[in-house]
Amino acid sequence: MPDSLETSRAAGPRGERTYTIGELAEEFGLTLRTLRFYEDEGLLSPAREGQNRVYSHRDRARLMLICRGKRLGFSIGEIKDFIDLYDQDERQIEQMRYARRIGAKRIAQLEQQLTDVQQTLRELREIDRQIVEHFRHQGVALDEE
Repeated sequence: MPDSLETSRAAGPRGERTYTIGELAEEFGLTLRTLRFYEDEGLLSPAREGQNRVYSHRDRARLMLICRGKRLGFSIGEIKDFIDLYDQDERQIEQMRYARRIGAKRIAQLEQQLTDVQQTLRELREIDRQIVEHFRHQGVALDEE
């Protein structure tokens, strides 16, 4: 038996399930403004029923890709380019090449950030060690926090 939200949803042109902006926002933990922004950027293109946006299964799948791309640190432009390539090649060869290319770039960025963080931690630990040594030399008790 479908829940009350299911029965209130309109069916798409092929009888597929559709979603409101509020349903997708809630499901993905996004604001309505964020979904509208993705629409303005050309990442989503919901149908309209009067003033209401009607999102298809395809829009929902695209939103999943957008959220994943954002989580992985890709720019809106990179995500858009990746999604746009889907429609250009049935086998998605160019899309996968593009994904490898931007993925490798992102890995390199994250590896550099990791190196930078590790260096910062080494420096902070050395500063702390020097402070502790200074306190010992001055006969000051350590106040552990």
